[in-house]
This record gives sequence, structure tokens and C-alpha cells, in this order.
Amino acid sequence: MRNRTACAICAVLALASACGGGGSSSGGGPPPPTGQNVAPIIVDSGPAAAVNIVNTAYVTVTLCAPGGTTCQTIDHVSVDTASFGFRVIASVLNSSLAQALPQTQASSGQPLVECTQFADGYVWGPVKTADLKIGGEEAASVPIQVIGDSAFPTSTVPTDCSSLGKTNENTVAAFGANGILGIGVFREDCGPGCATGMPAGTPLPGWYYSCPSSGCTGTLTPVAQQVQNPVFHFTTDNNGVIVELQSVGAAGAPTASGSLVFGIDTQSNNALGMATVLTVDANVGEFTTQFNTQTANQTLAASIIDSGSNGLFFPDSDSTMIACKDSTGNPTGFYCPASVQSLSATMQSVTGITKNVSFSIASADSLLSSNPNYFAFSNLGGPSGPTFANSFDWGLPFFYGRNVFVAIEGQTTSAGMGPYVAF
Repeated sequence: MRNRTACAICAVLALASACGGGGSSSGGGPPPPTGQNVAPIIVDSGPAAAVNIVNTAYVTVTLCAPGGTTCQTIDHVSVDTASFGFRVIASVLNSSLAQALPQTQASSGQPLVECTQFADGYVWGPVKTADLKIGGEEAASVPIQVIGDSAFPTSTVPTDCSSLGKTNENTVAAFGANGILGIGVFREDCGPGCATGMPAGTPLPGWYYSCPSSGCTGTLTPVAQQVQNPVFHFTTDNNGVIVELQSVGAAGAPTASGSLVFGIDTQSNNALGMATVLTVDANVGEFTTQFNTQTANQTLAASIIDSGSNGLFFPDSDSTMIACKDSTGNPTGFYCPASVQSLSATMQSVTGITKNVSFSIASADSLLSSNPNYFAFSNLGGPSGPTFANSFDWGLPFFYGRNVFVAIEGQTTSAGMGPYVAF
């Protein structure tokens, strides 16, 4: 997830709130797939506690204590193909479920707590065990993260988690969702590095911690105890997912709908067909994007396909690709070109397979001020920033009008084993 909120342009939205809509709405398309392996997706204004949310895809998840007797249905869970595992904001949980979720213990016998870093912030909270139900699929006894649990307040956050200069996002308002469903290419969120350490025996900073009352210290965490991609734990349809979203016109749309389909070539509704398969790096899940601007030919080797990001984020120093600024002159994180820019780039897999993609970038200020009640935009983008200067983040605008496949590492499909993405 590499998400920018729309908060930086709140003033623009406020001034335009009486202007109404205009422009085109979401496009049509074939009827959505049906079946027990399908969960509806909605792109809308987000949960009530969040504000200024755009381009965020949500599903509904039923979360249960192990054994399935104490459950709660949670809406507005963000769908993220670039993270791994289920995380829920603690304040969303009712007291019965919150008390019923068993705490995972570190090897020390103390509570296991995780720091999760996203591009725009971090979250902090304990690892607990839960059953998950999404659509008609179920995953039993899966390690999840409970974000912002009052038993582990921000005062307990270790400095190697909080010192990266990012914002704490432990609330629904800050996170923009009631939770996040990480369904990317990996089975768990960290992997062998957190289990064995780097160097061996030394816990990776900013990941898992043993947290007695005296304070939290980094700890080695077996892969099986790490927060897990729940799709991998389904009994069937467990080799990947398809994110299917309807197309969105140039002016945006109030909402957009689609489907999260589980499995690849496991049922009649999830056939890979003629999709181009792009194998990604088995260690980091990335591929290369060749993006040539007017002034530079860029090979962006840390590119990702990321439904949890609300725009297309990439480096572009051309004079036409102006960065938006707020009333005080600070950048908002989006592009504001004087006219719509029609662009293209070429994705390349680690095996050399290429796929050309055309896209457009419009002024974020114009889009959001002209359509203050629209929450789906196909041409929203921004600079990737110095931390991600070698990355093209293909966020949610890339998904509109496409069926995007994500195959999990080590899982067999008709196109071979994951990890790969395809469309």
C-alpha cells in the first residue's frame, strides 16, 4: 500500500462542495462473477470515521475467534495486492470479539507485537489468531494484526519502528479503512528474514517484538507465527486472486464496483485465459517498468502492482508534469498538469516478458474540485518521491476496466508457480 490521502486538498473540496458532479460515470461491462469464491468490491467514500478518501477498494470480511462461535462482520476493509495479511483497527472490534481473539506469544513467552511499515505511515499492534470468512471462503486459525490495541499504546512503540519519520496510522481516520486485506504474492508478511535474522540471530529492526510490561525488544519470529496471507490458508482456491473492477471515465465516478475472485484456474469463473503473465522477483515481489519521459529514459526496477495505492506514482521531472501544491505551497503528493497527459510505459517481468500500458494523468486539483462527490478516478497520479525513486507504483487507477491476477509464491497455476501478476 502506497497511499496518499486527499486531505491536502480539503480546502479545494470545501470551496467546490456546492458545484455538483458532471462528466462521465463508471462504465458498464459484463455481469460480475458469481460463486462461493467471489467477494464484492466497492470503491466509495470509505468508513464513516474516515474523511477525504478517494480510490480505495473495499471488501467485507467476517472475523471470528478460532472455532467460529464469536464473530463480527467488518465492512470497508481495504484490498491491497502489495501487502500480505489481514489487519484490523482495534476500535472497530466489539468487546466480545476483542476479548476472544487469543494473543500470540513470542519465544520469550511474552506477547508478540508487530510494527508494520507502509509507504505513508506505520501501524502498531499485537499478533492474534482468528478465523476469516471472505465471500464463501474460510481460513482457520490465521495470525492477524490488531492495530491500535489499547494494551500496547503508542508509548510502547520502539524507536526503530517510529524513527523512520512516518505517521502513526493506528486509527480508522488515519488509516482510511476499518482494516486491510493484504493479498499480494507472498504467503506471509516478512518471511525467513524475520525467522532467522539478518545477520543470523539478529532480529530485523522494525518488524516483530516481544513486549513484556517493561518494554518491547525485537524478536525472531517463526514463519508460521508471522501475519499470514489468508488466501493461502483457504482449503480451495488458494493459489491467488483476481481483482476485477469496472472501468471509470475521465471525469471520475461517485463509486465503482467489482469483484475479488479467489483462485486462478480453479473454477470456471477464474480462468487465466490469454492474460499476459509477468513473473516478479521471488524475494521482493517487484518487476521493472520502462518509462521514458521527454527528458529521461527511466528503468524503474522496483515496480509493483498495488491495489492499496490510490494513484499511479512514478518519477517524472518533465516541465509538463507539475506537482500539486496546497495554499501554503507545500506539495500534496499528486500531479497537477495544465492539461491531461497521455502516457505509456512498458512492464517487464524478471523473465523478460513485456507488456505495454497506456495511461493518462489529469490535474488532481481539477478532478477533485470539479467532482467533490466522486471517489473513483482513473487518471489520478503523483510523484513517487525520493524513497521510491526507482519505483513505478501501479495503483488503483491501473485496475479500472481490468481483471488483474495475483499468484501466490509456490502455488501452482496453469501458467506455472507464483509469484506473478497477470492481466
